[in-house]
Amino acid sequence: MQMQNQQKVNNKIKKSQTLIFGSLLVFGGIVFLSWNYFLRMRDEVYSDMRISMMDQTPPETQQVVTSNNEIIVNDQPVVEEQQQQNYTVDYSKYLGVLEIPKIGLKRGFYNTDSKYNSIQYNVTLVDGSSMPDVTNGNLILMAHSGDAYISYFAFLYKLNIGDDAYITYYGNKYHYQIVNIYEVPKIGAVTINRNMDRTTLTMITCTKDSDYLQTIYIAELVD
Repeated sequence: MQMQNQQKVNNKIKKSQTLIFGSLLVFGGIVFLSWNYFLRMRDEVYSDMRISMMDQTPPETQQVVTSNNEIIVNDQPVVEEQQQQNYTVDYSKYLGVLEIPKIGLKRGFYNTDSKYNSIQYNVTLVDGSSMPDVTNGNLILMAHSGDAYISYFAFLYKLNIGDDAYITYYGNKYHYQIVNIYEVPKIGAVTINRNMDRTTLTMITCTKDSDYLQTIYIAELVD
């Protein structure tokens, strides 16, 4: 009888251990699947809160120079995160706003003379860009990809030819469509291949799952 009771106790312990282990697996799976989603949800809050809390000139930022459709990039380290707080985005403070509905992206960018026009904080307007109201001009934007909270271009890899992008500038909304996507080696210089007779939006970011490539997204104004 005593042996049977001991066996029952052992069985209950095993069942409890199995239940606990299974619960931990389920919980871990939920956390893993939700992690990137929560990172994206806090992306914009982190960046904007950092800007609002800064009371001094930021460190040396990424320098970008354009010449004959070539962009020269000097990479700088990414600064650390700051504590998240409740914050409502005020898009009126930006020079323009980029929207890509397919990937749920809506992000403002500053003028090139702003200290916040930095890939460390925001989608970055490349020096030498033309705004959408300039016929046959080229608006060039850059941002990080990957899993960092400032990776505003993390999901550009999901875009295809024909997908839509929008730029809001001085109260007007300009509609673009992707016409070309190509990769180039990450060597500090990017050549932009575009139709010089079309008003263009160019977006540049690191290629997904590659340490050696950058991806260029060329979109043309359709209305």
